[in-house]
Amino acid sequence: MAEPIIIDGKTVSEAIIDRVHAESQALIAERGITPGLAVVLVGDDPASATYVRSKGKMCERLGFHSVTHRLPADTPEDDLLALVGVLNVDPTIHGILVQAPLPGHINYDRIVKAIDYRKDVDGLHPVSVGRMVIGMPALESCTPAGVIEMLKYYRIPTDGVRTVIVGRSNLVGKPLANMMMQKRKGGNAIVTVAHSAARDLKSITREADILIAAIGRPRYITADMVRDGATVIDVGINRVEDAGAKRGYRLVGDVDYDAVAPKCHAITPVPGGVGLMTIAMLMNNTLRSARGDVGE
Repeated sequence: MAEPIIIDGKTVSEAIIDRVHAESQALIAERGITPGLAVVLVGDDPASATYVRSKGKMCERLGFHSVTHRLPADTPEDDLLALVGVLNVDPTIHGILVQAPLPGHINYDRIVKAIDYRKDVDGLHPVSVGRMVIGMPALESCTPAGVIEMLKYYRIPTDGVRTVIVGRSNLVGKPLANMMMQKRKGGNAIVTVAHSAARDLKSITREADILIAAIGRPRYITADMVRDGATVIDVGINRVEDAGAKRGYRLVGDVDYDAVAPKCHAITPVPGGVGLMTIAMLMNNTLRSARGDVGE
């Protein structure tokens, strides 16, 4: 087989960021509206802190208004809810993101539901999800939306194409399945959702022209589970121990990349693939909210 197309997350995310920058500058010039994003970080989880800094830097690059609220780990849930309430009515803030994970004494679902769905740039509010499912304008979950943008950018056909998603999480599997079955560009696919409880998962995944792995297990998808010429999208990011690596670990996906790639028409790497899309789609959602694209 020919060498696979490497679906490069940096290339696609930069294209989206460039578009968002141009459109946000036009919004500022024409309507005097600067997109604003508020991020709330509770506690001092190192990975969350790094991610929050990355979001702040991207806002600065785009010329967005950016606010970060850093709260101690013992912040009462009611105090966090009160802050969300203030942000909901702040006209300079169009996107609200409460960084997960939260300390154990705070109910994350309750916090998400408190966010005005029109500012729910994570796309996790029940109203956001419901609007997405029935095809109304909605802020869509960032990672699934990023997967669709990658398929569109590389002109991977989806119309009527057998697609298998391995994973059923509320963050990726469920929303992505709903988005890909809708009659829209990057969708209109024939979608099967599978998971580890399948009696013969291999027989299901081998039917896929597009196979999307989002199960959260390192190298779970092996070469014998992939049909020749398939497109494979690896959403997983897993740490595995590696004594030879500087940090003592390295990142791998849910797909056994080295074994699977030679069989593929196209494949995403890890790192360097889907993971880079999340912040780009977050910025896109913030712009959409600022423009009022998500209805009433």
